[in-house]
Amino acid sequence: MKLTKEITVLPSINDLAERLKTYLPEEQIRQVKRAYYYAEQAHEGQNRQSGEHYVTHQLAVANILSEIKLDSQTLMAAMLHDVIEDTNIPKSAIVAQFGDEVANLVDGVSKLTHLEFETKKHEQAENFQKMMMAMARDIRVILVKLADRIHNMRTLGALRPDKKRRIARETLDIYSPIASRLGINNFRIELEDLCFHALYPMRAKMIQNATKKMRGRRIDNIDQVVNSIRDKMDYLNIESEIIGREKHLFSIYNKMKASNKSFRDILDVFAFRIILNNSDDCYRALGAVHSLYTPISDRFKDYIAVPKANGYQSLHTIVISPRGMPLEIQIRTHEMEAHANHGVASHWSYKKDDDGDNNGSQNNSLTNLRAQKWVKSLLDMQEKASSPLEFIEDVKSDLFPEEIYVFSPKGKIIELHAGATAVDFAFAIHTKIGEQCVGCEINNKISSLSEPLKNGDTIKIKTVEGAKPNPAWLSFIKTQKARSNIRSYLKQLKSSDATILGRNLLDNALSITGNTLEAISATVIESVLNESNFSTVDELLEDIGLGNKMAYIVASKLVQSDEALNDRKQIIQTPLQIHGNEGLVISYAKCCSPIPGDHILGVVSVGKGIVIHRSRCSNLTEIRNQADRCLHLTWDKDMHGQFFATLQIDASDHPGVLAEIAGTVALESANINSIDINKNDNHISRLKINISIEHRTHLAKVMKRLRKLNAIYKIVRTHN
Repeated sequence: MKLTKEITVLPSINDLAERLKTYLPEEQIRQVKRAYYYAEQAHEGQNRQSGEHYVTHQLAVANILSEIKLDSQTLMAAMLHDVIEDTNIPKSAIVAQFGDEVANLVDGVSKLTHLEFETKKHEQAENFQKMMMAMARDIRVILVKLADRIHNMRTLGALRPDKKRRIARETLDIYSPIASRLGINNFRIELEDLCFHALYPMRAKMIQNATKKMRGRRIDNIDQVVNSIRDKMDYLNIESEIIGREKHLFSIYNKMKASNKSFRDILDVFAFRIILNNSDDCYRALGAVHSLYTPISDRFKDYIAVPKANGYQSLHTIVISPRGMPLEIQIRTHEMEAHANHGVASHWSYKKDDDGDNNGSQNNSLTNLRAQKWVKSLLDMQEKASSPLEFIEDVKSDLFPEEIYVFSPKGKIIELHAGATAVDFAFAIHTKIGEQCVGCEINNKISSLSEPLKNGDTIKIKTVEGAKPNPAWLSFIKTQKARSNIRSYLKQLKSSDATILGRNLLDNALSITGNTLEAISATVIESVLNESNFSTVDELLEDIGLGNKMAYIVASKLVQSDEALNDRKQIIQTPLQIHGNEGLVISYAKCCSPIPGDHILGVVSVGKGIVIHRSRCSNLTEIRNQADRCLHLTWDKDMHGQFFATLQIDASDHPGVLAEIAGTVALESANINSIDINKNDNHISRLKINISIEHRTHLAKVMKRLRKLNAIYKIVRTHN
């Protein structure tokens, strides 16, 4: 048995043409051959690192795609997929020769080049983003890309070891999960095993050799199981095909790693598949298998009734053979088998139109609605992501689903990622329900929104009109839909907060010159907006609030004199009042934890707004010299909220001292968030406690009450 399914590179286009005759008309085969000759001429003089003519790669990619019977336009794009990137031929020439659809496929597969990026990571994220968007427009783009990656992985031998590992890691992180998400199991298995050999060659060779030895010892057992199942199917008059197979190497390795076992302790290295004519036969066969072998009760999964996200359907069961060996058995129809191996490609339509041509139209090319739904969701993610790096994070989190199935109160089945919460469930039902979610019941019990859901749970969501998403949800949600919607809301909220803060800063600056924004003429405002490339005043105010523009500079332009600019020092030293409702554009420095009543300074942070520090914070030493970045601030006398302070306490090391301290803090209506204890040899403990309080007076009352405890020798509020 070979490690992976190897496809010999065809020596000529004519050999590929012979294969295509099994499912394509002659005219379309001629078009594929024409694309090959065009690519051969375009890449003339170019060789791969192995020394082979470059066009052998394109031929191999088309050959891989022909195995899953893709249409002629996809095969033409496979022949041409490197032409735009690696030659001087523009997209317009491809359009002229082969039409818009083929040219768009080629352009979608091409990598981003000749662009400057901030970092290599950013470049990879941009490439991935482009690929996902091209995939959303036409899913054939990713099929060509996957075939391209398979052939590249098969021919890694000519590359440096470090480059091999980098390509293999990228393949394992991105391309293999995409193949899995689209249900193309054959592609996934081969990519995973090729990556395993590239990343861990010694481990791969060890498991491969061990599997060969085990195969020899257990071949009789495998044949016996196959024969027993076949006899049972014949007895019940169920037409079936039964296959015994080894699990692929990467799957065995992951099982060893997850269970922390050696190869000899992994018993279910072999799996069996029963392929039948219809779903009814699948359930009959399941009963037959369970009558032959003892099933493990918690290891049965019905993916026929509840398919996976990629449309995969099958019955899975684990049984124990008479010799005590666990057997994994999958039961499915021929159609389900085709989908399991080829995914969306198995649903490709080759229906000819009235004049006998296969137009390859994307409108009727896919019947797999689940895959279509996921691909279309990429556009929604793209719209709500603030950067390519955020987009790739969202997509990658959606590529590794360990599914669970939960229920709505009306019995609707919802598929979620393992570890998903009621918030994920709420957004899966409807975006509005997610946004207005305030509580939940899990199995008729009031539960926390952050509690991980389990298979079979029934969830009821409580909503309140006007409620908004909580930023804290981002710390525990698992699904990309919930994450992208919450992030989108927070971006809008931050924009609104920044606009309000920007107006306060600008009003503060203008007041020094005796002006107000309302008093400035519309002509002057329009001139300043045009100079700054803004279309509205709110955009300008938001930019000021985010720290991208200095208020005193904008003020000087608005009053059309240097007066505001000359009074810069006065403006900077004129305190701005903090009310506590400034939202996400005002944050409190963790290094010094300012609280109402402290003397404070604001540091303008570009793109973020203002970070508030205590005036005596040592982290301000260098920034104090950058007067343009510092703002004098004061607290609103009616400021309310929850703030944090850290106290350092030297106390007697005796039983019950922690309880005394906690009780005393509670008496002043304050809460302890964390305690850190260090003991010395003098029976004295040094405690650092972080507490929640309302303001400086509240903190003083807590400290005063603590000082009255006999066990406490010293108490101070820490600085930095």
